[in-house]
Amino acid sequence: MESLFKSLPIIEKGSVWLVGAGPGDPGLLTLHAAHALSHADVIVHDALVNEDCLKFARRGTTLEFAGKRGGKPSPKQRDISLRLVDLARQGKRVLRLKGGDPFVFGRGGEEALTLVEHGIPFRIVPGITAGIGGLAYAGIPVTHREVNHAVTFLTGHDSSGLVPDRIDWEGVARGSPVIVMYMAMKHIDQIARNLMGAGRRADEPVAFVCNAATAQQTVLETTLGSAHADALAAGIEPPAIVVVGEVVRLRSAMDWLGALEGRILSNRDLPNRLLKDPA
Repeated sequence: MESLFKSLPIIEKGSVWLVGAGPGDPGLLTLHAAHALSHADVIVHDALVNEDCLKFARRGTTLEFAGKRGGKPSPKQRDISLRLVDLARQGKRVLRLKGGDPFVFGRGGEEALTLVEHGIPFRIVPGITAGIGGLAYAGIPVTHREVNHAVTFLTGHDSSGLVPDRIDWEGVARGSPVIVMYMAMKHIDQIARNLMGAGRRADEPVAFVCNAATAQQTVLETTLGSAHADALAAGIEPPAIVVVGEVVRLRSAMDWLGALEGRILSNRDLPNRLLKDPA
């Protein structure tokens, strides 16, 4: 194992690595990410990065918080991007650590383009995005052969903070059996109405996975028609991934984390077609 780490590339002085930390559990860090954490001079990290991931940093590493929270004072994206440039020009080994994957609704592309603009060398280290890994920790597969052959990932708000008006809701509703939504809790009422207005059933299964892949993970199972009211009644808050589709029903048999915590798994609610042994 030691020889493996020695063979991995390290951050060079004056360069920036844009690294995905995964959805929460530090065990989901990639080898590249863990190795980079142990060599960086400065780590600029998001609010969604589990603090346990930062324990991989070597002693003396500077930690800079650059987190964003909806409705709260937050650094501007352009300022964060230029800060990476400034640190690199100081000759630092800079690690930009982002929750999930930097290129999946993580603004990593904007930061990378700023580095290109200023001639700063960089490397991209993908991470496990919450829309896949977070759902897996809730026992919900993003795809299942008996349920769906397509999945759509979308964001619940645009740069203005409103529901994106460039999403073809009718196209999404008709064409995607499973819809995975990031940052959608604030506008889930309108989003649900958009989807039902485009033909999705009010009784279609929905799950909210909050604080995915952490010790604080909670899951709310509901339906599209009741999603907004049930989320309010349950008092759940962001960060959360919202998934719409029949794959949610599989959780009653696949809640492996619940099994580890002593909860009983059941397949009584699953249609027989979902319990087939794949040929």
